[in-house]
Amino acid sequence: VADISPLPVPEPTFTVAEQGCLAYYKLPGAPLLDMSRHQRSAHGTSIGATLGELLTALHAVPVERLADLVDVDHQPLAEWRQEATENYVTVAGQVPAAHRRPVEAFLDAAPPHDGCTPTFSHNDLGIEHVLIDPVAWTVTGIIDWSDAAVVDPAYDFGLIYRDLGPAAARAAISSCRTDADDLAALSERAVFYARCSVFEDLAHGIETDQGRYVDKSLAAMEWLFPP
Repeated sequence: VADISPLPVPEPTFTVAEQGCLAYYKLPGAPLLDMSRHQRSAHGTSIGATLGELLTALHAVPVERLADLVDVDHQPLAEWRQEATENYVTVAGQVPAAHRRPVEAFLDAAPPHDGCTPTFSHNDLGIEHVLIDPVAWTVTGIIDWSDAAVVDPAYDFGLIYRDLGPAAARAAISSCRTDADDLAALSERAVFYARCSVFEDLAHGIETDQGRYVDKSLAAMEWLFPP
């Protein structure tokens, strides 16, 4: 990945395969998740643009080059909606009442058209895996590549939309090198993934008593499911 990514990533210094051990030097920076909502909002567009360049580089890699290294993780959008419905049931009591009707309307609606060409991607590009310099507000690294796979290219853009909002997502998607029709379809699927995945993140925060995940998920309801 280090040969592909325009941003720093963990690079193994040694491995002990029989013990499942992989060691690497810690990258500098703090997780974007640890920054305040106000700070993330203020710098979201520039960070989104940087992440868009990362995804553009990853998505350009021929999938055949990585066939022996990563799996294909591409399920139908109808399955995403079903999983989102199941996750919503577990967290509905935590969702502010003003957002519940828009949530339920989304879950009752048909998903977007399912056609896309899967590409290599990080596949978990939430803000907990984005390291930043809290003074300069530049991205210093991308961590946790354990879920990297051949996926819908819209998925990681969706996580940018979920965690940083629409302006950041627009900045990220604007780096894509494709035609307008493809960009429109990708954007539609990105919003869909953002809406589906927020319930899983909220449930994770509640179940593990991690308030940062709860707080960012509830904050995202404002742009994912506006009243």
